[in-house]
Amino acid sequence: MSIVAIVGRPNVGKSTFFNRLIQRREAIVDSVSGVTRDRHYGKTDWNGKEFSVIDTGGYVKGSDDVFEEQIDKQVELAIDEADAIIFMVDVESGVTGMDEDVATLLRRQSKPVFLAINKVDNAMREENAVEFYSLGLGDYYTIASISGSGTGDLLDALVEALPEKEEVEERILPRFAVVGRPNAGKSSFINALIGEERYIVTDIAGTTRDSIDTKYNRFGFEFNLVDTAGIRRKAKVKEDLEFYSVMRSVRAIEHCDVCLVVLDATRGFDGQVQNIFWLAERNKKGIVILVNKWDLVEKENKTMREYEKMIRQEMEPFTDVPIVFISALTKQRVFKAIETAVKVFENRTKRIKTSVLNDYMLPVIEATPPPATKGKYIKIKYCMQLPTPHPQFAFFCNLPQYVKDPYRRFIENKLREEFDFEGVPVAVYFRKK
Repeated sequence: MSIVAIVGRPNVGKSTFFNRLIQRREAIVDSVSGVTRDRHYGKTDWNGKEFSVIDTGGYVKGSDDVFEEQIDKQVELAIDEADAIIFMVDVESGVTGMDEDVATLLRRQSKPVFLAINKVDNAMREENAVEFYSLGLGDYYTIASISGSGTGDLLDALVEALPEKEEVEERILPRFAVVGRPNAGKSSFINALIGEERYIVTDIAGTTRDSIDTKYNRFGFEFNLVDTAGIRRKAKVKEDLEFYSVMRSVRAIEHCDVCLVVLDATRGFDGQVQNIFWLAERNKKGIVILVNKWDLVEKENKTMREYEKMIRQEMEPFTDVPIVFISALTKQRVFKAIETAVKVFENRTKRIKTSVLNDYMLPVIEATPPPATKGKYIKIKYCMQLPTPHPQFAFFCNLPQYVKDPYRRFIENKLREEFDFEGVPVAVYFRKK
């Protein structure tokens, strides 16, 4: 599939245009300049031709801002990835020095570049657009990204210039969401894993504001990795931007298959990390705990064992979760983390044959039946796995209302012992025969 990058200086309306193209509010749009920091991907089609779109951060040359140098790198990477480029400028401010910097960068490209002059919503502004010929990029297209005016002509020309690519039927890949509180090292972990600076990384908490997908296909593993903004406590979510970011992170958890919960080893499995963990558990997602920055912890003989014991105590009663100690900075165990996540995904999608399940569970139940309640004996005759995306089991009996939680947990533990559901919440139901 062809790729189109939208580039330009800050605050010219790139994200608004991006959202219009993909027809949903995916990129954050705000009146604050510099909201988009990472490359943001979406898919759209025009005249029957599908293509991917990359929304980039605003390009600013020579800024002292700690983020700008990283944003500029991201813009240049997006340009390298793209088959065609939409260069967006703003008719209200006219040609600026930053526009000229971007134009200089784009004139060196052999790829088709489409100059889109945004916010042209009346005849007077059409006349003002003429000055953009000075950028030396040839003809331009006048648009208004908020209303959609003029975008049709731009997209007609764009899809005409896109190369014909052999279409391969897309498979639905597993989605692994990398979640955690701000500044735990989520983006650093993904950068270490994929071997490129796909995400902006700084020491400032909250650098990642969007949830972004990256396709991973190495060493026999293939899945989508989702980097998310750090999730803060509600009391600390003050800015609108941060509110959007937290909501997008929560949505990433809801729509993934496995959550890689990254925590900072120097801070521990604190209350906020526990909230994220239980959010993933309530949504019945596969879970892997990644203890990042392990290289910063002073170690003795049993440090790792004691740290793991502390985490499992906080996770009770759901303790059957893999814990991997990593360092995104030194790449220590980052590939083991992915191997573990793939195994958890396999556990989550595992199907147990009904005959195999009954052959194992019915003797266990006969040896340890549910305790009698009010003089009534519970007889479990049959069990099966339900056809759901995550492991759920139904046990059919004469008096399901008398089965208590301790026995339910006993059954769950026996299922885990025999069939290996490590990292996956298991639901057990008792139903009337």
